[in-house]
Amino acid sequence: MNDFEVHDSTGFGFGQVSPDRWLTATHLFDDHEETTADRWERAQLLFEARDYLGAVQLLAEVVGEVPFQTDLCLLLARAYYHSAQLGKAEALLREIVDRDPVEHYAHLLLGRTLERQSRPEEAAPWLRLAAAFGGELADV
Repeated sequence: MNDFEVHDSTGFGFGQVSPDRWLTATHLFDDHEETTADRWERAQLLFEARDYLGAVQLLAEVVGEVPFQTDLCLLLARAYYHSAQLGKAEALLREIVDRDPVEHYAHLLLGRTLERQSRPEEAAPWLRLAAAFGGELADV
């Protein structure tokens, strides 16, 4: 979008439909029961549209059905982080790190979550591990 376009409060141009509303509307016309994969796709669209609370609701359902899928859990943790549910983000990220100790993005997001809670001393080791697992040599 350029600086000269007029947009409504959702960030979409007037007359444009947000991705989630379009996806939801298409399901009104078929006798299709929404699957876990459909909810995952819809949650991704909500996250991309920065509707983090809506994404949290769907992702919590999906993660409940598929609890050991790391990418789902990471997106839920990111949605928690962006919706300022930092305690939930931290708890979920600690679970992910316990299950997958070399998942560098989980370490990074855990460090950022702790920093956002004004806990920089606790964050530092997680950020260093994220940098090491991500192949960064810079001192974090």
